[in-house]
Amino acid sequence: MFGFKVAKEGPPSKHLLVTLGQIVVFWSTFLAVFPAIIFNIEQRIGLEQFHFTGQRAVAVVGFVLASSIGLWSGITMSWRGEGTPLPTHCPRKLVVSGPYRYVRNPMACAGLAQGFFVGVYIGSWPTLVYVVCGFFAWNYIARPLEEDDLRARFGDEFEMYCHHVRCWIPRFRPWP
Repeated sequence: MFGFKVAKEGPPSKHLLVTLGQIVVFWSTFLAVFPAIIFNIEQRIGLEQFHFTGQRAVAVVGFVLASSIGLWSGITMSWRGEGTPLPTHCPRKLVVSGPYRYVRNPMACAGLAQGFFVGVYIGSWPTLVYVVCGFFAWNYIARPLEEDDLRARFGDEFEMYCHHVRCWIPRFRPWP
């Protein structure tokens, strides 16, 4: 498949270190650098930020919760899947435990929620638009490629998982 390579065998701790490194790079880039650039442009052209009572508290609590789900997802992928979320180190096993029992791509859901709460924290409409664009890019470009790879590697097992666990809307009860 398109650039997807299964992770080499190794201890879960190795996969976890790669995953944590990826998280640092992705979170720094997509949740700090890009929103800062957007915010700078807003400031230069004189766009007003939005404000509401409790805005920063809501944003911090939401960001921490979303980050927790993102970390939980990455750790689960590393330990249970024997790989990483990176397409160049794909998991060796289909991961259907932890947060993956509720929603098919909890890392994407968490990342989008984190971006949303960054936008809320700085009161930036353009940052919220950036997050919506991220959703469309992930949903219509990255997700189909990833799911084609999973379908090719895990076949009926992945199809059964897709039938029971939705991509974006979490289940109320975990899939067994």
